[in-house]
Amino acid sequence: MASPRGAATNPRVLTGANVVLPTGTVRNGRVAVDGTRIAGSAPAGAAVLDVSGHWLVPGFVDLHNHGGGGASFSGTAEQILTAVRTHRAHGTTTLVASTVTDEMDLLVRQAGLLSELAEQGEIAGIHFEGPFISPCRKGAHSEALLRDPEPAEVRKLIDAARGQARMLTLAAELPGGIDSVRLLAEHGVIAAIGHTDATYEQTVDAIEAGATVATHLFNAMPGLGHRTPGPVAALLEDERVTVELINDGTHLHPAALELAFHHAGADRVAFITDAMDAAGTGDGRYMLGPLEVEVSEGVARLVEGGSIAGSTLTLDRAFKRAVTVDRLPVEDAVKALSANPARLLGVSDRVGSLEPGKDADLVLLDADFDVRGVMRRGEWVVAPQLG
Repeated sequence: MASPRGAATNPRVLTGANVVLPTGTVRNGRVAVDGTRIAGSAPAGAAVLDVSGHWLVPGFVDLHNHGGGGASFSGTAEQILTAVRTHRAHGTTTLVASTVTDEMDLLVRQAGLLSELAEQGEIAGIHFEGPFISPCRKGAHSEALLRDPEPAEVRKLIDAARGQARMLTLAAELPGGIDSVRLLAEHGVIAAIGHTDATYEQTVDAIEAGATVATHLFNAMPGLGHRTPGPVAALLEDERVTVELINDGTHLHPAALELAFHHAGADRVAFITDAMDAAGTGDGRYMLGPLEVEVSEGVARLVEGGSIAGSTLTLDRAFKRAVTVDRLPVEDAVKALSANPARLLGVSDRVGSLEPGKDADLVLLDADFDVRGVMRRGEWVVAPQLG
């Protein structure tokens, strides 16, 4: 449970942890919190909490998330908040809510609701995934509801979001695609290439037009070929592009993740969940937009057709897998889960790293990299568990 509102004004210092900073890890370090912000030094009268043997990392930032806790971002305000709180308990202190392909009027209506919650600070904006994607690479999207990315249609969603649209995924090879990429760039909305059947050359054209993100790289796009390199090669090689990766052990083979880090580098990777409403709950039947999903042993697949349907991932699990299975340096994992997505969203002045003046968003991890505490804006979302 979150602490009372007044608790955020109580200064405190967390000491003894391995503190991961932009400059590296400080052993036996400390983080001071005053009100809602990280302080440069210990405030007078600050309470001291000894967290020796633990790690302190910045709160996680999720660019691509459809829901959790049995609720989706296509639902009511109460359901949206349930999903947000579920992911906060797993360390995601900044979250962009993703929609899924649906009727345009429903997406416009949902954008209005999500924009209100973004204005209230509950979410960090809206990501529209679909309906402007390729029927050849639709994944868990309803083919009957897909449409070409005509700029006028894309503009409807931008306008409906009232300045809270952060990203839109599209297949730029479709009619209107390149013009829509330019439109998004002009309005300060991230154009993401995904659910695409584009060639290498078409993807290069989209990047030149302003696309800067690869939506869950490798998934829902042609594989890397030696004669037809496709979108993967174009997205990995261009330094302007950040590549999303779903590090759940299902969406990617470890070698694919290693390939992405090798070619893009740690500064251009963003771990995402692509979570649907089963995240943080359990196996069973769920809905992803208008489509029914069966979750079995934590893997979500469409009931009809069997395509992977998002994930049940939370970012704490992605972090732990990155450092214990993929053997990434902790500092690189922090970049992929916090610093890089924060920079991409344009909020790195407030979140994404443990630096004085920034929001006191942090995650306390034990020696096994399991969550033992989560703080958001100076309040404990998950109270420290040090026993």
